[in-house]
Amino acid sequence: MSTMTIKNPVIRADVPDPSVIRVESTYYMVSTSMHSMPGCPIMKSTDLMHWDLVNYVFDTFEDNDAHNLLNGKGIYGKGSWAASLRHHNGMFYVCFSSNDMQQFYVYRTADIENGPWERSVIKGLHHDPALLFDDGRIFVIHGNGDIRITEFTADVTAHKPDGIDQLLFETERDGIGLRCEGCHAYKLNGYYYLIFIDWPRIGNRRRRVNVYRSRELLGPYENKIVLDDDMGYFNNGVAQGGIIDTPTGEWYAVLFQDYGAVGRIPCVVPVTWEEDWPILGIDGKAPQTFEVPLPSSEAKPLVISDEFDYMENKLALNWQWNHNPDNRYWSVTARPGFLRLATGYLARSVEYARNTLTQRTEGPACIARTVMDSSGMMPGDHAGMVALQSNFGTVGVQVADNGDRYVTMCVKQDGGEKAVESIRFESNWIYLRIDFNFVDNIDLAHFYYSENGETWNPIGRPLQMKYTLDHFMGYRIGLFNYATKQTDGFADFDYFHFAKKDAAQ
Repeated sequence: MSTMTIKNPVIRADVPDPSVIRVESTYYMVSTSMHSMPGCPIMKSTDLMHWDLVNYVFDTFEDNDAHNLLNGKGIYGKGSWAASLRHHNGMFYVCFSSNDMQQFYVYRTADIENGPWERSVIKGLHHDPALLFDDGRIFVIHGNGDIRITEFTADVTAHKPDGIDQLLFETERDGIGLRCEGCHAYKLNGYYYLIFIDWPRIGNRRRRVNVYRSRELLGPYENKIVLDDDMGYFNNGVAQGGIIDTPTGEWYAVLFQDYGAVGRIPCVVPVTWEEDWPILGIDGKAPQTFEVPLPSSEAKPLVISDEFDYMENKLALNWQWNHNPDNRYWSVTARPGFLRLATGYLARSVEYARNTLTQRTEGPACIARTVMDSSGMMPGDHAGMVALQSNFGTVGVQVADNGDRYVTMCVKQDGGEKAVESIRFESNWIYLRIDFNFVDNIDLAHFYYSENGETWNPIGRPLQMKYTLDHFMGYRIGLFNYATKQTDGFADFDYFHFAKKDAAQ
C-alpha cells in the first residue's frame, strides 16, 4: 500500500469549522463561510492533505439589506456558521444556523460536486449542529454548554411532529470560558460519540477536544478530554472538528487551529482507539508530520491568479464576493480579459462597498498584485485592492471632485476610511500590490504602487492585521470599486496575480 506524509497545517488559509465525510475513497469537507458568497465551500481529497475546491452549497441564501450590504447593514461575523456535512442513502446533506436570520437551513443533493441543492428552512437556531442518522431516524444535536437533541422528519426538511426535542445534557461550567460546542456526532462500536470543543480558563487555557459517549442515545453520557495541544504555536489549541476513517480502517481527525490574522486553519491528526475512546494525536500531541496509508493526490491551489479571460460572467470557484453581489454591476465580458467593477451604490468605506471580489490570504506569507485602468472612474470614486477584515487597509485610486487622481493608502477609522498617504497620480493605469506576512503572528501587510509593474513604491504605512470577532474571518484580498458622490463609474482590472511565499520578502 502506498503512503504519504501529512504536514500540518494541511491548508494555511482560513477554512474554519471543518466537517468531513468519506464516500468510498473520496473525502469531502465543508466549512464556515459567513458573509462570503457563494457560501459553504465543498472541497474534496483522496489523501486528507491535498484539498481541491469543487463546489458551493449556495450562491446566496437570503436577500435583504444586511446580506446585500445596503443601508449601512451587513452580516459580518454572522451568515452561515459551522455547517454539518453528511452522506446517507445516496444523498448529501449540509445544515447550518444563521445567527442574523435566527433560522436553520438544510440543503440536500444527490451530486455534491455539481448540485443542484434543495433547500429547507426551519425557524429557530440550532447552534453548531451535528446531523446524526440512526436506524431510520434523523437527529440534530446542537447547543453551547446546554446540549440539545432535536428529531427531524425522514427527509430532513422539518422538525418531526411529536419527535424528540429536549435537553440532552449540560457540560461543565466551572473554570470553563467557552463551554462545549461545535458538535460532531457518530454512532460507532455500539456507542454514540459526541465530539466537542471547549476552552477552559484553568490548566493550559486553550481550546481542546472533549468527547462525550453513551450506549444510549439519550444518555447518560460520560466524557473524556482526548486532545489538549497547541502543536507549539502560541498556545492555540488544535480543536473543533470530527473524525473520519480510511477504506482500510485507520482513523484520523480533521480539526482547526487559530493562526492569527490569516484565520483558522485545518490540521489532521491520527486517531487511535483505547477502551472504545477515540484518542487524538500521538502521546497527547498533535504531530506536525506523520505518515498515512493513502495514495497522494495532486496539490491544487486554493488561492489562484486570474487573467480574467472568461467567455461568460462566471468566475473561477476560488473567488467569493463580500456579501451578496449585485450582478448588474460587474462583468468579465464587457471588456474581454478584464474584470469590470461598476458603481451602483454609494458607500462610506470599502467595508460597506458592494461587489468587492475576494480570495483568501495564505501563510506563511503571500503577495497579491493587480493592474487597474481608472479611466472610467468618476469624481468621488475609490477603487483598488484591500486587505479585508474589520481592521482593513487599502491601496488604490481616489478621484477628487475636480477629476484629479490620487493614489492613496487608507485604513479604517471611525467607521470609514482615512487616508494615511495620498499622492497625485497622472496616469489612468496603475499597478497595485499588497504583501502579507503571517510568520509567527507578525501579521503585517505592506502596500505598494507602481507606474510600470517593475519599480514598486511603498505607500502609507504597514497595517497591523488583527483577527477580530466582529468579522470572524481571516484576512482576505479584495478588488473593489465604490462611489461616494455619484454612481455609474467603473474600474477595469486586467489581472490578479497571487504568489505564496515560505517567508516574507
